[in-house]
Amino acid sequence: MLIRYKKRLEKIAMGLLSFMPDEKEVKRLQDTIKEYETNDQWQLFLWKEEDDVLGGAIGLIVKEDNKSILVQHITVDPSHRNMGIGKKMVHALEGFFDESYSIHANEQTERFLEKCKTS
Repeated sequence: MLIRYKKRLEKIAMGLLSFMPDEKEVKRLQDTIKEYETNDQWQLFLWKEEDDVLGGAIGLIVKEDNKSILVQHITVDPSHRNMGIGKKMVHALEGFFDESYSIHANEQTERFLEKCKTS
């Protein structure tokens, strides 16, 4: 299930986001987390498995004015990959946002979101 990021989960979130190609550098990663904490349009969710393991993260920019969601980060812990967690996170967004929102991807997440639409 998706859970909203909270400050107490900062280290876990940073660890998960560090698997993103553009988030390898510590300073950049810290800046990204700070943006999720301070910018109301940026929303970060973590994926919690039934065994309470946090195995993935999905980061969004939500534009209320035009009802759009930009998926800018999506990552799964390597030890939990190929288990459908990424797809589950994308599909679970529907539980947080009504159907009037359209979901879009950036360059980093485009290929993965296309795969989710076909399965």
